[in-house]
Order: sequence, then C-alpha cells, then structure tokens
Amino acid sequence: MNKKVLVDIAERTVAAYLTTFIGLLLADGFDLTSVSALKAAAIAALPAALSVIKGALGRYVGDKDSAAWLPNKNGKKGKVRRSGRSATKPDGSSPA
Repeated sequence: MNKKVLVDIAERTVAAYLTTFIGLLLADGFDLTSVSALKAAAIAALPAALSVIKGALGRYVGDKDSAAWLPNKNGKKGKVRRSGRSATKPDGSSPA
C-alpha cells in the first residue's frame, strides 16, 4: 500500500469516528462526564474500524491508488491522468 492510500484510509477513519461520536453525543445531550459519553466513544470506534477495513479492501476493488471502491475517472483500475489532456493526439499518435 502506498502512502497516498494510507493517508486516504486514515482520513476516512478519523472522519467516520468523529462524525459518529459527535452525533451520539448530540443525541445524548452532550454530557462528556457521563458513562453514556464513554459508551458513545466506544460505539463510535466501530464505524471507524469498519472504515479501515473498507479502505483496505477498496484498494483491490476500485482504484488501486485510492481507498474508494469506485473505479477512477477512466473507468479503469490504476492511475488517473489528471492533466486534463488526452494521452494521444487527434491523429492517434502519442504526444512528444
């Protein structure tokens, strides 16, 4: 796994944890000193753990350079050409 994929997985994991934890705290009344807040923190770890698993599998299911399960913009696995230019000239030859 390359660094880009690991950073992508880490970002998705942190986002999943924080959104779940904050959502549970808001639903519970936002009392950080209660036992239910600790339960919310533990429960929020479950979607975050599933996010790690999903991200690791995403490398094999979708674009190999991303944690996403969807194929890249070209509809193929592998790297996406991001320059916006075509890889070939209009006559079919490669650009110099």
